[in-house]
Amino acid sequence: MIFYNTKEWFGIFRLHKADTFRKLLPLIIVIAAYTALIGYLEQTFFNLPDDSPFKNITTMHSLVGFALSMLLVFRTNTAYDRWWEGRRLWGSLVNNSRNLALKLAPLLEQHAGERAFFAAAIPRYSVELMTHLRANATRLEMDEKPHPEIPDFDRLLHVPAQAAGLIMQRVYKLRSKGVLSPEDLLFINPELTSFMDICGGCERIRNTPIPYSYSAFIKKFIFVYVVTLPFGFSFTLGYLSVPIVALIFYILASLELIAEEIEEPFGADMNDLPMPRLCHTIDKSVREILA
Repeated sequence: MIFYNTKEWFGIFRLHKADTFRKLLPLIIVIAAYTALIGYLEQTFFNLPDDSPFKNITTMHSLVGFALSMLLVFRTNTAYDRWWEGRRLWGSLVNNSRNLALKLAPLLEQHAGERAFFAAAIPRYSVELMTHLRANATRLEMDEKPHPEIPDFDRLLHVPAQAAGLIMQRVYKLRSKGVLSPEDLLFINPELTSFMDICGGCERIRNTPIPYSYSAFIKKFIFVYVVTLPFGFSFTLGYLSVPIVALIFYILASLELIAEEIEEPFGADMNDLPMPRLCHTIDKSVREILA
């Protein structure tokens, strides 16, 4: 049963297509050449005796490797927590957008024009939030034509707040006209206020990066650890240490690269949150509910 998804299992062998492998390939080649050079020097010029204390340097690597593995585990867990929190916030946005549409549909059953407005304004908020979280991003265009009563927002101000404020203004306008009652406002208020709560949670993740000194220390730790590996492995493994050290470097550096990618979940990289797809999901669902 474990081999039911053959596509994923065959993907293990497509290292040349892996994003981390392509990024690290130049450094892997350098590390392999460096290891080969150290092995050549040790076997050709140094010729250390069997009782030389330098041949026990692998003991240091086994001890330090445990500390390094703990640091990398904490690093990847912290980065994944940030990614998962961002996914939960966008999941809440999808659910709350649907719930708001479901609540408005019967309240505005006799007002087709108002339903059309909210069918465009609610998905528009998700689009503006995505654009706000992605620096220098081009605003995502939906399949449907824009609603004539939804203006272009001032990009110098907080655009998600303007989009949420537009929905709020429309709701209170309907209240002043008597279309919605005070009880109706209380009924839809949790979804209305959740929009800016979600925006604030996403901004907290985006504006609070992992401390640079912590990330830089792990990179230095990995570099020192890998650079000293050939001095111990070459005594016992000879030139076989070249692929082994290169593989160890690939594993450790890949973990750090993956952590760097997922700790900022609102970008446009392959491992970031699929916000365009979530925006299209909100747009499709809300328009179907309010149709």
